Amino acid sequence: MLEKPTVNKTQFPIESLLSARLLLEPQIVGDRIYFLSDLSGTLSLYSIASNGSIPEPLLPGGLALVNPHIMPGDNFHVLPKLGKVLVMIDKLGDENYQPNMIPLNGGIPDPLFGDKYRDQQIACIHCDKDKNIAYFFRDNRKTPDIECLKVNLETGEVKSLGTSIYGNACNGVSSDHSIVILADGYTAGDVVLYYWKEGMAARKLLYGVPLDQRDGKQVPLTGIGWCSFVDNNRGLFFESTIFNDNGGLTYLSLDDPSKPIDVPIKGLRHSGQGEMAGIRRVKGDVFVLEYNIDGASWTYEGRFHSGTTPTFEVERVLIGNPPLSDGVALGLEWQIKNEKPLRAEYVFSFTRANSPSQIYHIPSGEKVAAKRLSSEKVLGIPDEYLSAGENASYTSFDGLRVSARLYLPSSKLGYKGPRPLVEYVHGGPQGQERPDFTWFSMPLIQYLTLNGFAVFVPNVRGSTGYGMRYMKWVDKDWGGKDVLDHVEGLKRLEKDPRIDSKRRGVVGRSYGGYMTLTLASRHPELWKAAVDMFGPYDLPTWVSRIPPTWQTYFRLSLGDPVKDRDFLVERSPKTYMNQLSAPLMILQGKHDPRVPEPESAQLVKDLREGGVKVDYVVYEDEGHDVLRFKNRVHCYNAITEFFRKNLGN
Repeated sequence: MLEKPTVNKTQFPIESLLSARLLLEPQIVGDRIYFLSDLSGTLSLYSIASNGSIPEPLLPGGLALVNPHIMPGDNFHVLPKLGKVLVMIDKLGDENYQPNMIPLNGGIPDPLFGDKYRDQQIACIHCDKDKNIAYFFRDNRKTPDIECLKVNLETGEVKSLGTSIYGNACNGVSSDHSIVILADGYTAGDVVLYYWKEGMAARKLLYGVPLDQRDGKQVPLTGIGWCSFVDNNRGLFFESTIFNDNGGLTYLSLDDPSKPIDVPIKGLRHSGQGEMAGIRRVKGDVFVLEYNIDGASWTYEGRFHSGTTPTFEVERVLIGNPPLSDGVALGLEWQIKNEKPLRAEYVFSFTRANSPSQIYHIPSGEKVAAKRLSSEKVLGIPDEYLSAGENASYTSFDGLRVSARLYLPSSKLGYKGPRPLVEYVHGGPQGQERPDFTWFSMPLIQYLTLNGFAVFVPNVRGSTGYGMRYMKWVDKDWGGKDVLDHVEGLKRLEKDPRIDSKRRGVVGRSYGGYMTLTLASRHPELWKAAVDMFGPYDLPTWVSRIPPTWQTYFRLSLGDPVKDRDFLVERSPKTYMNQLSAPLMILQGKHDPRVPEPESAQLVKDLREGGVKVDYVVYEDEGHDVLRFKNRVHCYNAITEFFRKNLGN
């Protein structure tokens, strides 16, 4: 069903933007750097020398990996002691990952478990490459239960650490792997910790109040991230929202886990609004501390000081200062070059809204600058023709500040008069639109500005990046105050003389597709065109269509399709689709497990039976994304031409 759109000749083809290949999730081992890229037109695995070289493919041509932006756990781990690489592979985007092994220099994937877990999702959550022990979560796609598996990658021994319908995910491991921290997550940020020790028949509660013990009472959200064992395995060190809505560092004594301790941080260099993004151990008491500030990445190297009043002290900035500023770090890993004193070398990918991702290498040493190893570039488009965006944050209907950006065509392009507006809605809903050229949205945003459109990108309530409270406002309120935030943002732009608010379109993916359908049907007066990419249409039906393990989460965060049916019907785009007046395009991946194809097919059927013309494209070799080069070219062209046709430019 992939039809070639009729595309007017434009000054710059989409192939110019897509000529900048993705460079993602680098890992450094020895004198090689391993990374993900779409050099061949599909996302695959490559390696280069740590001082730079021609990329070497490690997987057979045509085999496509999943976008790490949407994947739980890790795409791959390099295992030097085994001389192999662990790679997670699915089929055409169905997200049923299967662990495979290949040699360090590449080869044909060899399934780690054979066919034992065929058609199930096996995601690698943690891997100790020194001891060759990995932890996976297993979703059999048939029941709500999720199982934690501890696997010896050298011997093949598999040990089950139990199941839970709420996750039971590995969330920390002692140095000798005798103790494992397991986490249940009910909704975003609502985390309860358990522990498992060798010889235990079942896990035991460590911290938090399990859902079945709450008696309907609200409990504080913990927001606990990965737990590192410190103080000779007597305590845990992690990020949480126990003491700070925007995240902070916490120490938890295993001897007295009821009394977490707030760990102060010394030496932070950034300013602005945002939240802590994570804390990971490098070695010993040295850690990497990550922040998301106004959508941009800040990363520090620092040291944890234990004691009765533990502290964390920043020792240097790795990412955040110019020239590595106002962008997004896409994976940062390291290897130890010297034990005493400790010296680590780092690799990472970095991108901005108007510049492609590049791989950087920081050699070991206190004041060594990052060296760029790659030279990805947009072909045939001068840098000044791309839009960096501007702050368009606003105060919503109830006084809440909503972070937003507005991307306008460069003055160099010569467009005259007010610009037609396209609003882009991110997915999630607990996601965030960031200045990330590697994510699907940014090439689309840039292509729209090159074609004369202004693009408005709000991070309305429910978005991540602005604290726990802000993120949780969307729970059990899809299609509620989030809609009002969008409408209020559009009202503010009506006052901008650079914007023609009589010519507006909206586009979004996943939850963003749901919001696109909601806005287009409930506020038809606002739009002249809408593009839905795999968005939920009929909420009660959609919740029953997704895998059972995901149904558990959405029953808690959105609503139960039986008990809350009236509410879900009231918030479903289906209820209001008879009010749709704008032309609609729908894009869908055939193998999407998150918003299965029948969801979009039902929307198309309902509209066409009602006499409404709708453009419908199904990508036969995609899942909950559009990753293959030929499909990306088609998709971006189709969306842009649809808006050109209906909004003008």
